[in-house]
Amino acid sequence: MPQFSFKARKRSGELVQGILEGPDRSAVLSQMERQGLLPISLEASKGKKGIKPAKARQAAPNPASTSGSAAPPLFREWFSKKRKPKLQELATYTQQLANLLHSGMPLTVALNSMSHLESKGIPQEISVQLRGDVMEGKALSDAMSRLPHIFTDLYINMIRAGEQSGALEEVLHRLAAHFERFAEVRQKFVSALIYPIIVGTVGVGIIALFMTVILPKFTQIFTDMKVPLPASTEALITVSRLSATYWWLAPLVGAVGAILYQRFSSNPSGRRTLDRWKLTMPIIGKVFKLNLFSQFARTLATLLKNGVPVLTALKITENVMPNTILAEAIAKTREDVTDGKTISQPLARSQVFPQLMIDLIKIGEETGDVPGSLQSVAETYEDQLTIALRVMTNLVEPAMIILMAIGVGGLLFSILSAMFQITSSIGNR
Repeated sequence: MPQFSFKARKRSGELVQGILEGPDRSAVLSQMERQGLLPISLEASKGKKGIKPAKARQAAPNPASTSGSAAPPLFREWFSKKRKPKLQELATYTQQLANLLHSGMPLTVALNSMSHLESKGIPQEISVQLRGDVMEGKALSDAMSRLPHIFTDLYINMIRAGEQSGALEEVLHRLAAHFERFAEVRQKFVSALIYPIIVGTVGVGIIALFMTVILPKFTQIFTDMKVPLPASTEALITVSRLSATYWWLAPLVGAVGAILYQRFSSNPSGRRTLDRWKLTMPIIGKVFKLNLFSQFARTLATLLKNGVPVLTALKITENVMPNTILAEAIAKTREDVTDGKTISQPLARSQVFPQLMIDLIKIGEETGDVPGSLQSVAETYEDQLTIALRVMTNLVEPAMIILMAIGVGGLLFSILSAMFQITSSIGNR
């Protein structure tokens, strides 16, 4: 019978190696699972059958450290506990697990393979822990609930629904598509803000360079000439001197402002005020609303489509909403649904959600396809969001250029007017 040499870890963490016999690789993996071993490597070999502790060495193989990172284990452990994965990273991890299950792998074997795959943003220790919990008899959703910094309530409840319906692989594919879509929308936001940020940074840098380096040289020339200067130039020189003397006020004011904003936004009343203000801002407020409406519709549709109960789906959607105004409206809707009412009626009474969304949800309730209607709502508002972001970008770009032109032009005007004043004074002598 073929023999396979292996390296594995016991549940206690002890590293062992040895040789096992089996008709094929899958049979040996199953045999190792029954013995409570977590495989690290498994290769066809010939030798004396048995299991023995691995020799201690400085770089003992560890499935949690095969990513090539040189960071110390304690640092990696701290970092993995603190950092939440990005949407695209979670989508990639979910898609990898779905593909392994689709290939016919049992869940424990798939999780073991995940511990060897490079998955940016999600440490390999996560897959090792999930596999250990599943081998102990826990459901995958229960194992994931022990890692709230990685897996959200939405993720866990969808996995639980997939386990109960026997469609875990399909649910994983839907989850991956869900997170990829959200990551795409977020990327559109980032792309729309890149240009204004770059232009603004360059403009501030140019003005700062002019005020701190170039203007002082002109100031010395003006002083030596002993000629009366225009009021605009005098004001500019005064601002330059104050900036050079009290430069430390800028970071201090910035720090104080950040602290005050943090305190205000952490207060429930303050955060509610900020969230309402975001929805009523000109131009960008429309972008915020379209993003929130599409996020609400897509999240709720994804949950309902995968068999999550309505009340649980509404609760999860309420928790993931980044805006308290919408979250309060969803909470009120959930209370009314508990009383036996439909979703569309309490949503309409909240006067927060648009009539188009209400009408489409109502049609879904009448036809028995609320998830499908919510999916249509999400796609509609995502298309409108793309257009709104393009319009916002087209308005912001010329506005930033105009502001830069005014700032730089004002500086040049002050210097040139002083130069003309000096030239006229010399000509009159």
